[in-house]
Amino acid sequence: MTNHLGRAMHSSLYDRDPTGQPNFARYTFLDDDSHRFYPDWATAADTCVAILRTEAGRDPYEKGLYDLVGELSTRSEDFRRRWSAHNVRYHGAGTKHFHHQIVGDLELAYESVDMISEAGLTMTIYAAEPASPTEHALALLTSWPATQEVNTRRRSHQ
Repeated sequence: MTNHLGRAMHSSLYDRDPTGQPNFARYTFLDDDSHRFYPDWATAADTCVAILRTEAGRDPYEKGLYDLVGELSTRSEDFRRRWSAHNVRYHGAGTKHFHHQIVGDLELAYESVDMISEAGLTMTIYAAEPASPTEHALALLTSWPATQEVNTRRRSHQ
C-alpha cells in the first residue's frame, strides 16, 4: 500500500506494471530503468535480495515468494549471483538515494518498523532533511498526482 506521494515517488515502477501491484524486486532486476532510479544500483540490488532472503527464512514454503525467486533466478544473472551469497538483512534505518525522472536526485532518511499488530508486516518511513533540495522536490511531487489526474481528464474529454 502507498500514499499519493509514495505513488508519485515510484511512478516509473507503477507506470510499468499494468496489474497495479508493482514489485520492487522485479523492477530492480528486470527493468533497466531501475539503474536510473537507484543511483547506487548495486547497493539497492544487494539490499533487495537480502530482504527477500530474510523473508524466505521466515516462511520457506510461501508460494508467492518461492515463485518470485524462481522467476528472478531464471531471468537475471545479477539476482542469481546475489541470491547465492545467502546474505540476510533486516531493513533497519539509514539513508537512500534515488533519481526521480521529474524532480531529479533525492536523499531520504528511512527507518523501518515492524508492525506489532500484524506479524511479518513492516512499515518503512522516509523523511527529507528540512529545507533541503529533497524536501523541495518532494513538495513538487506532492502536487504531481493531482496534475497528472487533471491532464488525464483533459485528454479523455478531447
